[in-house]
Parts: sequence; structure tokens; C-alpha cells
Amino acid sequence: MAALTTACSAQGGGGEAAGSCAVAAVYGGRTYTQVADVDFTVGKALGPAEFPPCEDTPGHDDDAAGSEPTTAYAVDDLNPRIAIAVRYPSDDIMLLAVQPGGSLPPQVEALTRG
Repeated sequence: MAALTTACSAQGGGGEAAGSCAVAAVYGGRTYTQVADVDFTVGKALGPAEFPPCEDTPGHDDDAAGSEPTTAYAVDDLNPRIAIAVRYPSDDIMLLAVQPGGSLPPQVEALTRG
């Protein structure tokens, strides 16, 4: 399998997709959120993951939309417990990381461009 090297930059910064929901995925019981402005290399497929429904509208039953399935991919030189890559919405490859306390793990921080 050929590895894919990619650089990801969120529109408007802040790691958020269209609307007000941050891009997040759940894999292996952990929640990962988008990391913008990083260079990384995608490795092998790890298994199923999912994008949880966006809950950005108070009083609206956003859970009715349900989760959207995706595939988690390894990221070269990073433990999957720290970071994964996913395709979102269909062709964009982005890095997602576990961000305890709102901060990036040092291994992911080292990949940022700026």
C-alpha cells in the first residue's frame, strides 16, 4: 500500500467544518478532534470509526441524524491512541488527535506548521 502524505488546513482556522461543529471522530472508545496545519503521512487502515452527530443547535434533536461511519487510518510515527487520520467529508484526509484538556500531545504538536 502506498503511503499518502498530506497537509491539512481548516477553512477559517480553528479546526471547524462548515457550521459550528468541530470535526470529531470516535475510534477505539476515544474521541479525536481535527488538527489543522500539520504535515503527516497516512499509513494502513486501522478499522471502523464514526463521526458523531453534530449537536450545535439548542432544542433541536440532532441525534436523530445518527453517526456517520468512516475508517480510521494509522499516521506514521504516531501511536493510534494519540492520533488517527480519516477521510472527511469524502476525499479530504485530515489528522485527528486526542486532545486531553484541550491541548495537543507533544508528538502531534511537533507536526504543526506554525
